Amino acid sequence: MNQHATHFLTFTVIDWIDLFTRSEYFLIFIDSLNYCVQKKNLEIFGWIIMPSHVHLLCCVNEPFKLSDVIRDLKKHVSKSIIKTIHECAESRRDWLLARFEAEAKRTGRAENYKIWKDDNHAIEIGDFIDIEQKLNYIHENPVKALMVHHADAYYFSSAIDYTDSKGLVTISKI
Repeated sequence: MNQHATHFLTFTVIDWIDLFTRSEYFLIFIDSLNYCVQKKNLEIFGWIIMPSHVHLLCCVNEPFKLSDVIRDLKKHVSKSIIKTIHECAESRRDWLLARFEAEAKRTGRAENYKIWKDDNHAIEIGDFIDIEQKLNYIHENPVKALMVHHADAYYFSSAIDYTDSKGLVTISKI
């Protein structure tokens, strides 16, 4: 894997659970992305947070490595979301925590709770992969899911950045 090439990534919540249903959870992920942009040389060209998964079109510049940044990002987001589930009025608290705890025990890949599937479905953008097609795929997710009529109306995405407005995450336009 070329650690500094542009990749299309998908982070999926275990069992495709609709985790991202509260603004607090979205903001945890958004703040974490912006931190990685500022401090870990993450360059984002497109992103979206859907209820059960996240897509990123990104690269990491030296001296950092993509695999390390993504590992740290997912770990931080997981811990922060679990903490928030414990603290907020989450109606699914017991069910979510039990499910994430069971997955951690089943896989042995997390200490207490496991939110994310292990695979990031990393696809390197190269000669045979169209970066604009991947960007359109990302932005059209909520339209295809009948969540919005137009991609730039979805709040938790970079689609707005490709209009005349500024979104929630610092991106580099393609």
